Amino acid sequence: MRWADVLADKTLQDLPYKIELDRWGNVVMSPASNRHGRLQGVICSLLERLPGGRALIECSIDTPEGVKVADVAWGSEAFFARHDYATPYPEAPELCVEVRSPANTEEELRFKTRLYLQAGAREVWIVFENGEVRFFGPEGERSDSAYGLDPRPLLNH
Repeated sequence: MRWADVLADKTLQDLPYKIELDRWGNVVMSPASNRHGRLQGVICSLLERLPGGRALIECSIDTPEGVKVADVAWGSEAFFARHDYATPYPEAPELCVEVRSPANTEEELRFKTRLYLQAGAREVWIVFENGEVRFFGPEGERSDSAYGLDPRPLLNH
């Protein structure tokens, strides 16, 4: 299955699940909680404050392992000049955020972090439902975001 097929399939619309494709074109779904949605909104609002770019919720990115969907992403105006709103994006926006769902394993989050960075992201955030945030760049884990933002004070509301 291709991403265009997923978007066109009426049976896959309005599901309470995040949908992705694996490298073989199989649909992968993971349920999301209302807390998950709230965290996405808070992060998106924070990223909208970054100058020179735009934030997205549910950002589809084509990777060698299939289409992955970052919960939130931020792309520069240069990124949007290259890709506008192509679906899925052929490369990752500069900043990709995963909000950990109860179904996500540490291994899966490490895998997706690696995929986003390989696809061109400059930074990946992993946000936990308890408000913890981990930041990653190509060199590995960082203590803080290179973008000068700290979402942690906003996440416990």
